[in-house]
Amino acid sequence: MVDGWQWDSSLFKGASAYYERGRLPYAPGFVETLAKVLGLDGGGRLLDVGCGPGIVALALAPFFTEVVGIDPDEDMLAEAERQAVRREVTNARWVAARAEDLPAGLGEFRVVVFAQSFHWTDRDRVAATVLDMLEPGGAFVHMSGLKDPPAEPPLPLPSPPYAQIRELVLRYLGPVRRAGKGTLPNGTPGREDLVIARAGFENFQRHVVPAGQVVDRTPDDIVAWVFSHSGSAPHLFGDRLADFERDLRAVLRQASPGNRFAEHLPATDIMTWRKPPR
Repeated sequence: MVDGWQWDSSLFKGASAYYERGRLPYAPGFVETLAKVLGLDGGGRLLDVGCGPGIVALALAPFFTEVVGIDPDEDMLAEAERQAVRREVTNARWVAARAEDLPAGLGEFRVVVFAQSFHWTDRDRVAATVLDMLEPGGAFVHMSGLKDPPAEPPLPLPSPPYAQIRELVLRYLGPVRRAGKGTLPNGTPGREDLVIARAGFENFQRHVVPAGQVVDRTPDDIVAWVFSHSGSAPHLFGDRLADFERDLRAVLRQASPGNRFAEHLPATDIMTWRKPPR
């Protein structure tokens, strides 16, 4: 659990409509990497904790008998269901729950994945619960963008002005990062490896899935990126939301008069642990 912060249901309020457009995708090879590393064969069940709009669960659905996504945000789950219907994924279901509600009567799983969500949880408690929910030899998977990536070649267009965007958010919302009704004075915790090993998992492996492709981004994409984050979710701005978006778009116009940006797609960092066999 993040020190000094208490979860509340407004954490990602209003963000679901912006999530898929705003967030850069995981590296294109992450599904194939997980299938190979975990020996996925179309059987067993997957649990995606903090599934958001179902990005990871839906991508992995063909490799399991059933996938279950849990998230406390009803709007995120509604978007996941819409995406499942659009993609004709029929073996996925969505449950409104927090990680701390597990096991929640959901049964046993071959793989449990946390994609940029584990840091929001009571980590020691949740890791111990997940250990009990996995079949012998089952896998705990942690996914995120690669921290401290290597230098990339120059871009053909301006990159999004993230430093200026952060300054604008702080000007509107205050000097400490917001998170729901609270703040994150010390940021989010790290060292997942220590927490998960302490719970009794073993056989740690790390796999970095390369990317680096150049992705074109529009001002609408960058606005969606801002509103997809808990620290700048739309509800935090209250009756100043329209003013903030106006000022945000002005920052973007100044950074790129042609209204086009480019970014390198980041590598995806995948860490896996195994539940000991019987």
